[in-house]
Amino acid sequence: MLELNRIHCGDNCDLLAKLPRECVDLVVTSPPYDDLRTYGGHSWDFFGVAWQLKRVLKPGGVIVWVVADATKDGSETGSSMEQALHFKRLGLNLHDTMVYQKNSYPFPPANRYYQQAEFMFVFSSGPPKIFNGIKQKTKWQKSQAEISTTRNKDGSTENMKYTKGKEDRLLDNIWALDTGFMRTTHDAVAFEHPAIFPDALASKHIATWSNPGDLVLDPFSGSGTTCKAAKMLERQFLGLEVNPDYCAIAEQRIAQDVLALA
Repeated sequence: MLELNRIHCGDNCDLLAKLPRECVDLVVTSPPYDDLRTYGGHSWDFFGVAWQLKRVLKPGGVIVWVVADATKDGSETGSSMEQALHFKRLGLNLHDTMVYQKNSYPFPPANRYYQQAEFMFVFSSGPPKIFNGIKQKTKWQKSQAEISTTRNKDGSTENMKYTKGKEDRLLDNIWALDTGFMRTTHDAVAFEHPAIFPDALASKHIATWSNPGDLVLDPFSGSGTTCKAAKMLERQFLGLEVNPDYCAIAEQRIAQDVLALA
């Protein structure tokens, strides 16, 4: 078993092989997307990583897989969808196809709309054992009951009665998140990594799919965002990273004082 609550530098397949079966409660990670970044020239084995993650995930555990596609010769690669289907073939549920909506993005070619979205695939080993649903305020609050029409599988319709007036409701599965806020904070060291994702993305998923004391794994630790968020939320964590420079960045971030996450 690898030592908990630290970043381990090395090939993630080799390191995952040192973990016992069914020991991880939650994986939150963002692997390299096609060849959009070089990451110091390191490569990785998708099929090996996917198999190992399935092996180490506990029953009821969850994998959050944040990915997007490159565009080559006028066509998106579709790699993200192929990866999602492979996880299903391994026996995991595709529990939810969520979307990370970025508030900044590169300018598109002349014949495309702005590329603002990335997938956050949520895979689970059976039904998720934990769901701490995050709430948001409702926009409209009425006290009266409302009637809505739903269509059945055979095409027939029926009325459904529901009550308005609730102060809050669950978040939607499309999350609009800031991408560049860390430039002006104590955490600017993260920008030494070429492809970070927001602290809020990691922290919200960790809060949703795990409880304090659970083990959170990131096999593509990068700048250490997942591990830092896990530490702040009182989870145990494991970060795996092949690039020694990125390991140093992650260790520096994790060593910082625990502050409240947005």
